[in-house]
Amino acid sequence: MLLMLAEPGMPLDRAVSFRRSVAGAESNVAQGLARLGHWTRWIGRVGDDPAGEAVLRELRADGVDVSGAEMDPRAPTGLLLRDSHPQRAIDVQYYRSGSAASLLSPEHIRVEALEGARVVHVSGITPMLSESAARATRALIERARQVGAAVSFDPNVRRKLGTDHDWIRVAGPLLREADMVLAGEDELELLLGGGFEESAKALLTMGRAETVVVKRRDHSAVAVDAKGRYARAPFSVPVVDPVGAGDAFAAGWLSAWLRDAGPERALAEAACVASLVVQAPADTDGLPTAAARDRALAAYVQGTDSVHR
Repeated sequence: MLLMLAEPGMPLDRAVSFRRSVAGAESNVAQGLARLGHWTRWIGRVGDDPAGEAVLRELRADGVDVSGAEMDPRAPTGLLLRDSHPQRAIDVQYYRSGSAASLLSPEHIRVEALEGARVVHVSGITPMLSESAARATRALIERARQVGAAVSFDPNVRRKLGTDHDWIRVAGPLLREADMVLAGEDELELLLGGGFEESAKALLTMGRAETVVVKRRDHSAVAVDAKGRYARAPFSVPVVDPVGAGDAFAAGWLSAWLRDAGPERALAEAACVASLVVQAPADTDGLPTAAARDRALAAYVQGTDSVHR
């Protein structure tokens, strides 16, 4: 989507100045991984309009391959209006009903666009956009299996997109289809009906998941796999804009996974990337390069130890 971000601290209904940017759970992760030095491709749809041109141009500028993206001459690019404030709830307004993205369907998911990928990342937002988008998401997962790519899934629950029942029905089953689950504690409680420890164990034993990473309410994170349980406290940083932290965390985790780093290092890098993003406005301004991540992590890590039991 095209993001129009109100001037810092100003309530959305009073803002007169807006800054243009790009937002979207999967595109945020793609940009994060690209800045960290990984080859990434974003598959999606935008309108054949100035907003769509701006979205694709910004993704290309970060090194994201958009050859799998389509521009629809009949449907507009989705729009997101929001404000930002470090201490109060963020006012977010979506305008994507009938957008090009909402018309995503299985025929738009071409297996050749996935060839060579090691991991395919998807959020619960996409299947909640429409029934055709839900079918496209299931097709994406099937085609990821065909090319031997792991599937990473972040529910990214947004209640403006549907009722709790809708989320349980549409996004809940995808938890069991993912090789890696990156979810909030509250999201697991909603979608699986239990505490995060119970949910993580259930996904490891009854689903495909090899690793379940839980972002807890206190901003700490826990990773659970067959070998054990790992925890990471959050890094203490000043917050400018909290939106985008979850996607940044996912990019940090996946970067470490792609480099075959262990879960302790992956949690540390994920927390570090998220901490850098919340110190800057918009969803992607604070996404670091690998060198910037490593410098920040070296500065942060003193006095913050991971726990393994």
